Amino acid sequence: MLKIAWKDIYAHVLPANHRFPMEKYTLLPEQLLYEGTISESNLFTPELLSETSIIRTHNTDYWNKLKTLSLSRKEERKTGFPLSAALVERERVIMHGSVMAARYAIENGVAMNLAGGTHHSFTDRGEGFCLLNDIAIAAHDLLDNGLAKQILVVDLDVHQGNGTAQIFENEPRVFTFSMHGAANYPLHKEKSDLDVGLKDGTDDNTYLSLLDANLKALMDTVQPDFVFFQSGVDVLATDKLGRLGMTLQGCKQRDRIVLETCKQNDIPIMACMGGGYSEKVAHIVEAHANTFRLAQEIFF
Repeated sequence: MLKIAWKDIYAHVLPANHRFPMEKYTLLPEQLLYEGTISESNLFTPELLSETSIIRTHNTDYWNKLKTLSLSRKEERKTGFPLSAALVERERVIMHGSVMAARYAIENGVAMNLAGGTHHSFTDRGEGFCLLNDIAIAAHDLLDNGLAKQILVVDLDVHQGNGTAQIFENEPRVFTFSMHGAANYPLHKEKSDLDVGLKDGTDDNTYLSLLDANLKALMDTVQPDFVFFQSGVDVLATDKLGRLGMTLQGCKQRDRIVLETCKQNDIPIMACMGGGYSEKVAHIVEAHANTFRLAQEIFF
């Protein structure tokens, strides 16, 4: 069965006119349930991740500032969210969702988190709507418990996975692959193990051929026994922050390539959502929904 992490705390209340589309965390599960792609039994409820698990990835000083709500104004602004106890609680629940989903993926081939993909969070700071790094935390959980030996992070959000790259820069057991807009945020890029920078306006065919070639090569060279997939949908041409030229079908084919590659190679995969900022929230929800539809179709 496809196991999916979700809890209503994911849909955190933000100030009016905030540019982050928090409503997608309510609309997406509603859509998937309505159309019958999933049932309530597919959803599991994560809880608060332990502080021990957090400080395996993040600096103790940074975590203490987060939990005591003592980030500086500048540090808070960089995260993009108003800091509050409810927000920190939400982050801890999302982190636990990805840790549990990764473990379910080992059992079932695939599992997913209806949030996460918080790849702009570094060891010592948050940026770009990311306070804690769920991929890094879940990867450390697998490595520490002997559940994986060689992890591949496939980050296909339009923005480079800079935080994930920094966290694992000296960790040979985690290979970071980021395919992103070359001229897009962040202005200063970190060094992933493999970075593929895309020109503004990159179309479906160019994108998909690059992805397919690189992913096939990585299967041979990295030989991963687990994959984390950051499936941000801000690659769409309709995205306000994306600057690429991809269609909804192209984005769906992107997800198919990743999921089918893992299925064919018998590699467990955990997918988390990442970004999406199209003007119409329906475009965001539909693109994200395709990832879940494909996981159900390909693995079950």
